[in-house]
Amino acid sequence: MKQSNDIQSSILEARTKYLLIQKISQINIRRYLMFQRKAVSHPPEITVSNHSIDSQFLQKKPLENPSIETSKTNLATVLLIDDQPFIGEAVRRILGTETDIAFNYISDPTQAIQRAIALSPTVILLDMLMPEVDGLMLLRWFRSHAATRDIPIMMLSNKEEAKLKARAFTDGANDYLIKLPDKVELIARIRYHSGAYNNFKALNQAAAKAQLQLQVIQTEKMSSLRRMVAGVAHEVNNPVNFIHGNLNHLHNHVESILNLIKLYQQEYPQPTPVIQEEAENISFDFIIEDLSKILSSMKLGTQRIRDIVKSLRNFSRLDEADKKLVSIDDGIESTLLILSPRLKSGIKMIKEYGDLPLIECYPAKLNQVFMNIISNAIDVLLDNPEKTEKKIIIKTIKTDDQKVNIIIQDNGCGINAEIKDKIFDPFFTTKSINQGTGLGLAISYQIIEKHQGKIEVKSEPGYGTEFIIEIPITLNNVR
Repeated sequence: MKQSNDIQSSILEARTKYLLIQKISQINIRRYLMFQRKAVSHPPEITVSNHSIDSQFLQKKPLENPSIETSKTNLATVLLIDDQPFIGEAVRRILGTETDIAFNYISDPTQAIQRAIALSPTVILLDMLMPEVDGLMLLRWFRSHAATRDIPIMMLSNKEEAKLKARAFTDGANDYLIKLPDKVELIARIRYHSGAYNNFKALNQAAAKAQLQLQVIQTEKMSSLRRMVAGVAHEVNNPVNFIHGNLNHLHNHVESILNLIKLYQQEYPQPTPVIQEEAENISFDFIIEDLSKILSSMKLGTQRIRDIVKSLRNFSRLDEADKKLVSIDDGIESTLLILSPRLKSGIKMIKEYGDLPLIECYPAKLNQVFMNIISNAIDVLLDNPEKTEKKIIIKTIKTDDQKVNIIIQDNGCGINAEIKDKIFDPFFTTKSINQGTGLGLAISYQIIEKHQGKIEVKSEPGYGTEFIIEIPITLNNVR
């Protein structure tokens, strides 16, 4: 009770001093404060000059109490910026008994910026009017700097003016108080703003951690997939090349044998009964006619396998540099070839490729975007059995501003307006359990951002969905 009375007395005394100082000239401030040092029992560390005030003694650490544990989200770090030292002392006394509030004070506004960056406070109390640096100027600077732009700032003023308040809030203030505020109100507002800011930082850290985990999961997933694809492609490629290469020799050998048989038929037109009977049993004439067709089909089949292997290697891109010049159309074709078994389920694929130059990009990552979007389109169409004509349209267009557009459109059920803005959020999915992780479109959005482009979605329920990817032809090396 006695301590509370002392604080109230100090506040009343501080108010009286503040009103007196308003009427005293700058020359008499030093004498006035020197006189007050002798009249009160405070340590004489305060020194006053025309330019700065050394008030390090006003910096206060939280009171140590082993029986009280304060969580990081509840701890408030306050930085007061005010050119009047007795205001700092009065606020220090107000907050002196609060174990969850660490108080810091600086009287020189020219040092406030560096101090705020070094201290990282959870609340800033900023004087509205100071002789050397205007409080609103400091406020605008705090809001423009990445290290301080989100810190709650409470403006302190001795004027209750609506226009002044409006200006402060316009420049980014979170609160506005008249000096000196009531103890209960000041502490409550500090705790409110500090708690909100600490929660904001905790959410940002959690989101950043989740984002990092998402990237690690997807990177490992795609890295494993690319290694598997590249391994399979390599193992298949060797025997297929062996078969394909020997088919030419086999064709030549068969042609030589057939020519020899024809020569025998010309020289010996009357075969023996045994040879005649065997020729009829094996349908010799049909074999001669069909043999060349079989060899051509085998060669076509091995060529098809070689094309698939090439597409797999093109999709994985493990044997190439990350960033290089590639054909967007080839990347789309490689993706469609991998998805071709699913496209055979009654889905019509329409391709309208424009005359595009080679694009500087990260091919494997861009192919991943195509895979995610086209796979989703296939899922939507296959889950819509009442749709009689199912189709996916892919267009590539070169724009006039050295960019290309890749448009992937389906005629599925579309996306509802309430979830349209969420489709790029991590872990958001409309699929049932075990059918999707909600990572595909979130990762695709990041990949397109890495390519200094953008991805948009247009959709109307019942009329399908259209994804528009825009990327530059040449990547900016700054990023």
